[in-house]
Amino acid sequence: MTVYGVHAGLQNTTTQDLRSLWRHIEDLGFDWISIWDHFYSASLGDGANSLEAVATHTALACDTRRVRCGSLVYSVGYRHPAVLANAVCTIDHLSGGRVDLGLGAGWSQIEYDAYGIPFPPVKVRMDQLEEAVQCVRGLLRDEVTTFEGEWFQLHEARCEPRPVQAELPIWIGGAGERRTLRIAAQWADGWNIPFVAPDTFARKRDVLHAHCTEVGRYPGEIRTAVNLGLAWDDDSLREQFGRMAELVRPGVLMGSDEQVLQRVSEYVEAGADQVNLALRAPFDRDALARFAATLGPA
Repeated sequence: MTVYGVHAGLQNTTTQDLRSLWRHIEDLGFDWISIWDHFYSASLGDGANSLEAVATHTALACDTRRVRCGSLVYSVGYRHPAVLANAVCTIDHLSGGRVDLGLGAGWSQIEYDAYGIPFPPVKVRMDQLEEAVQCVRGLLRDEVTTFEGEWFQLHEARCEPRPVQAELPIWIGGAGERRTLRIAAQWADGWNIPFVAPDTFARKRDVLHAHCTEVGRYPGEIRTAVNLGLAWDDDSLREQFGRMAELVRPGVLMGSDEQVLQRVSEYVEAGADQVNLALRAPFDRDALARFAATLGPA
């Protein structure tokens, strides 16, 4: 059965508004809420008003009762993987075992430059992602982890107390077919991609499954999810996404109730195990309720 969730952006909002939104999402029947990892706006440099991810992830775990509490996705350039693993383990305890951990290579150079964080070429960032996911996986699932990489090293490292979940789900986010999808195939439990059309999603999913075959994994072990905008009209699209409006348009649900429902069905037919509404402030609660009513019993 397809899971429906909400990916609520942390820019240009308040903790009070987010906490109220999370409760509203849960009351509407969604099964997933996730946060992003940015210090600045994710709208191509439109300011620096964005809440920090680990703290907000913690609040999400404490303020909800039923939904999965995800992260799409933590940048491996911002925190050592052992620090992140320990934080997520604690959040898992606070949630009662409802946390998912997403990782990505990072892309918003304006944040790195502003804070003096190295922003290496994409190959290096992908190498760091591949090392980080192995470190996190070991710390969250094994009693003791030793890892010798170029960027990260662990020496009989422990993460205690252990997470509530014996196999806390680890996601990889991104669209790169040669490295990102191969890393997901080898090390992840889930793969997420934002703002793509159904045919693009289907093609990327096929590439992921081909990588699974190459590394000896059954493709069904990896959940696949797409993040989609929800904007019933062009004004809403531009208000939410600003300069990125045209860039994300292929992956935004728009039109009548029937058109939105048809578009969602196209993603499900393309193999999406999970569909997340990627919303940005000002959050349109009526639009969320309308979407939930359009889906009906789903």
